[in-house]
Amino acid sequence: MDTSSLITILNESLFMVIVFVGFLTYAITAGRQSIINVILALYFALLISIEFPYYAMLVGDSANKKSESIVMLIVFSIFTIGATILFTRLMPREYAEGKFEALGKKVLLTCAATVLVMTFSYHALPVTEIITPGSPIQYLFGSESSFFYWLLAPLGVLFFV
Repeated sequence: MDTSSLITILNESLFMVIVFVGFLTYAITAGRQSIINVILALYFALLISIEFPYYAMLVGDSANKKSESIVMLIVFSIFTIGATILFTRLMPREYAEGKFEALGKKVLLTCAATVLVMTFSYHALPVTEIITPGSPIQYLFGSESSFFYWLLAPLGVLFFV
């Protein structure tokens, strides 16, 4: 594999890499319980944002798909942050560990959170209106038949980690 093909693959999967690095940084700095809270918050935010009745009011008269997508992503982010705060208050701090302690488990949990975001990006959120992830990523997460299994996979990670 030469350098140009490697750069092409990285360029196509840049969104996924950015999401992964962001979650991994959060997991290392805040701890394993914090990334678990984010995963649970992502599920909760999906549940609430799908039935949110005020998108049309927030978008207004703008028929622009891009502005509608941005509003939906902001609302989803607000629900995710709020749910993360809620789960942080409700869940016990079970894992008091150092930043690089249990790094393998943090990486697995980060992968689970990244899978959720990528799955939501193709099936529930209009992320693809703003950025265009490459075809390998779309092939992996965009299939309607695998949506259920991509939603189930992070729960399996939580169960076994």
